Formats: sequence, C-alpha cells, structure tokens
Amino acid sequence: MIFDEFAIKSLITPINDFPKAGVVFRDITPVFQSPKAFRMVVDSFVQRYIDSDFTHIGAIEARGFVLASAVAYALNKPLILFRKQGKLPAKVLTEAYDTEYEQSVLEVEAGCLNAEHKVLLMDDIIASGGTFLAAARLIRQMGANIYEVAAIVDLPELNGSRLLQDARIPTFTLTAFA
Repeated sequence: MIFDEFAIKSLITPINDFPKAGVVFRDITPVFQSPKAFRMVVDSFVQRYIDSDFTHIGAIEARGFVLASAVAYALNKPLILFRKQGKLPAKVLTEAYDTEYEQSVLEVEAGCLNAEHKVLLMDDIIASGGTFLAAARLIRQMGANIYEVAAIVDLPELNGSRLLQDARIPTFTLTAFA
C-alpha cells in the first residue's frame, strides 16, 4: 500500500484549547480508527525499518503503544514500554520532563536495556520533544543507544524535532503540520 500523506493528514483532527487554552491538540485517533489509514502508517514504518539494525522498539505511553506494538510485531522486535509514573510494577528508572502544557515523569523498567542495544523510539507526535528527550535519557542511562525517533506527525513550530536533532538524535516523521 502506498503512503498517502494527504489522506493521513485529513484524518488528524485539530482540537483548539485542549488540554488547556492556547494549545491546538492534533488528535490522531481517527487514523487508528481507520483500518486502511492505520495499515498505511504501520506499513510505511515497517518498510522504512525492515532492514535496519536496531535491536528494540521503545513505545511511549499512550498512543505510542498502539503504533510501536504493531511495528514491533511486524518486525519481530522486542518492545520496551515507557510509562507515566506509577504504572510499572518492577524496579524503574525515572525521568522528569516538560511538554508544551504540563510537567510529568516517565518511567521504564530498570535493566531492560544494555550497551549492546539500539532502540527505535516511537510515539504518535513530535511536539515539544520533552517526552522523547526523557525517554532518550533513560535509554542512555542504561548504556543503550538511540537508533532514531519516529512518529506519525511532527509539529515543527513547537521545536521538538529541532531539540532532538540538537541532542544528536535522528528523527523521522511521516508528515508535519506547520
């Protein structure tokens, strides 16, 4: 299936003033609700990464779980979950971060990665970059490397992709909203 950027962008709904005034939230839920669109997105990532040499896929809560799980399954790669604070029962590493509208804490199971691992880190959107940067710090804290950050959408006006690139983290998105 050929990727149709216009079809995907037309499904992504802008919601003004959510979760707080002044924020334009880009809701990708309709992409997941359309089997054709979801398959197009997953297949595009699978084709990009099918011959890549990363060892794990990192999924960022919550919509990143949906996307990364499908890609990990298709590529037969282990999935590492980056969760909001208090959601993992094992010993965890934690990292605080800021987004465009909140402060939060990200956690990952301690010891799930080591220096031999390279992680493709996935979420739905690159916005301010805070969540991705927190996950990258956790990956590096365990001695592993970041292969690339991947998302469906980039919101370049929020500077997240620039901050990731400044941190020497390669990025890839299927589309962007200016």
